[in-house]
Amino acid sequence: MAVPFAFFAVFFAYPVVSIVGRGLRTAGGWQFGALPRVLGRPDILHVLWFTVWQALASTGLTLLIALPGAYVFARFAFPGKQVLRAVVTVPFVLPTVVAGTAFLALLGRGGLLDQLWGVRLDTTVWAILLAHVFFNYAVVVRTVGGLWAQLDPRQEEAARVLGAGRLTAWRKVTLPALGPAVAAAALMVFLFTFTSFGVIQILGGPGFSTLEVEIYRQTAELLQLPTAAILTLVQFAAVGAVLALHAWTVRRRESALRLVDPAGTARRPRGAGQWALLCGVLASVALLLVLPLAVLVGRSFDTPGGHGFAYYRALTAVDASGTFLVPPLEAVWNSVRYAVVAAAIALVVGGLAAAALTRRAGRLVRGFDALLMLPLGVSAVTVGFGFLISLDRPPLDLRSSWFLVPLAQALVGVPFVVRTMLPVLRAVDGRLREAAAVLGASPLRVFREVDLPLVRRALLVAAGFAFAVSLGEFGATVFIARPDSPTLPVAVARLLARPGDLTYGEAMALSTVLMLVCAASLLLLERIRTDRSGEF
Repeated sequence: MAVPFAFFAVFFAYPVVSIVGRGLRTAGGWQFGALPRVLGRPDILHVLWFTVWQALASTGLTLLIALPGAYVFARFAFPGKQVLRAVVTVPFVLPTVVAGTAFLALLGRGGLLDQLWGVRLDTTVWAILLAHVFFNYAVVVRTVGGLWAQLDPRQEEAARVLGAGRLTAWRKVTLPALGPAVAAAALMVFLFTFTSFGVIQILGGPGFSTLEVEIYRQTAELLQLPTAAILTLVQFAAVGAVLALHAWTVRRRESALRLVDPAGTARRPRGAGQWALLCGVLASVALLLVLPLAVLVGRSFDTPGGHGFAYYRALTAVDASGTFLVPPLEAVWNSVRYAVVAAAIALVVGGLAAAALTRRAGRLVRGFDALLMLPLGVSAVTVGFGFLISLDRPPLDLRSSWFLVPLAQALVGVPFVVRTMLPVLRAVDGRLREAAAVLGASPLRVFREVDLPLVRRALLVAAGFAFAVSLGEFGATVFIARPDSPTLPVAVARLLARPGDLTYGEAMALSTVLMLVCAASLLLLERIRTDRSGEF
C-alpha cells in the first residue's frame, strides 16, 4: 500500500488541498462560515438535486442498455467481434466537447431526428442521459464482460440440470458472481456522470447545471473562489459517501469463483432468442455509438469545395495565427507517448493497490479502496489547476517537465486498473496460493505462478483502459500541457475555440485521427490478448 498511498498523497491530495485552501482562506482567516449560506441558496440546492438525480438515472440507463452487450461480448462468438469491441471503447476517450457536438448533430436543430420526424431532444434531460450512455457503454462492457467471460458456464448449466430455469439459474448463480464487477462498473459510471461537464454544457443548455458546471462558472465567470471551494468540498463529501457504501456492499458479496479460459466460453449464438439478443445489441451499438461517430467522420471530409482531404492536409502545417507552435498533427505522437507512460504508471500503482486490497482486510484498507476512486469524482479542472500552484517548488518543481502530463493522466487511469483487476484477484481461490506456499514458493513466485496466469487477461484489459483514458483526458491536461507539446484533446479544443469553417473542419479531422489512434491501439490489445489466450 505504500507506493499507491504516496502517489495519491503527493499528486492528488496535495494539489487539491492547495487549491481548495486558497479559495477558503483569506487575509481574515478561514471562511467556513460561508458554508451554510452557500448551501442554503435555492439555485445551489437545485444544482445539487439535479446532479444526483441525473447521475442515478444515467447509471441505471447505462446498466440497462450495456449489460446485454457485456453478455454478448463475453459469451458469443461472431465475425468482427474484436473490431467491434474496440469501436465501443472509442466514445469513452473522445473529448467531451467533440463527442457532444457530434451527438448534437443527431438530436439538435437540423439533426437526424429533426429531419426525419421533426423531433428535437437538445436542451432536454433525455439528450444528457443518452449522451452519458454513449460515453459509458464501454465501461460496463469491458469491466463486467471481462469477468463474465472467465466465469465457468458449467456452474449455471449444473443449476439448470437440477431443475432451475434459465432466468433463475442466471439470477442465483451468475449474477451473484458478477456482483463485484457490476458494482464497480456502476460506481465508475456514477462518478463520471456525477462530475459531468462537457455533456451538460453542450446538450443541456442553460436550464441544467451539475456541480462540476457550477464550480467552473463560479471560478472562471464569477471569480467566486470561496463558493467554488465550498462546492468542491460538497463534491468530496458526496463522492466519499458513495465510495464508502460501495466498499461496504462489495465486501458483503465477495466469494471465490471458478475462473476458466475465456476463449472456451464464447460460442456462436444458438436459437432464435440468442440471435435476437445479438441483433438487438448490434442495433443499439449502431444507433448509440457508431452513428454519432459516423457523423463526426463525415464532417471531417465535408469541405466548402466538396468532399475531400483539405482539412487533413491543413493539420500538417503551422498556421499563422499562433494557435500552435508545432503542426497540429504532431499532437498524435505527443498523446501516444504520454498515454504509454501514464498507462505504465497506472498499472504499477493500480496493480500494487489491487494486490494489497486482495490480501488485507479492515477499515483502513476499505478506506484506502475508497481513496483510490476519488480522482474520478473530483473536478479535473481542480486537479489541473492544483498542479500548477502546488508543484512549483523543489523538489517537486515539475511545471516545466513533460512528465507532469502523464502523472495527471495516470491519476484517472489508476481507478480503472484497480476496479478491473480487483474482482478477478479476489475471485482466485486462496487455497491455490496456500498450496504453492506450502510447496516452498516465495510470495513473489506465488504471484507469478498462481495469480498472474489468472489475471493476465484482466491486466491487459486494465492496460487498455488506462491507455484509452490517457488519450482522451482533457480537464487536467489543458492546464499543464506545454504549448509546443499539445495532446490531441487539447489541440482539438484549441481549434474549436477559434471561429471559422477551416478551424472547425480541422478539429473534426483531428478528432477523427484521435478515434483511429484509439481504435488501432485497442484492436492491437485485443489481438495480443487473443494470441495469449492459450496460456491460461
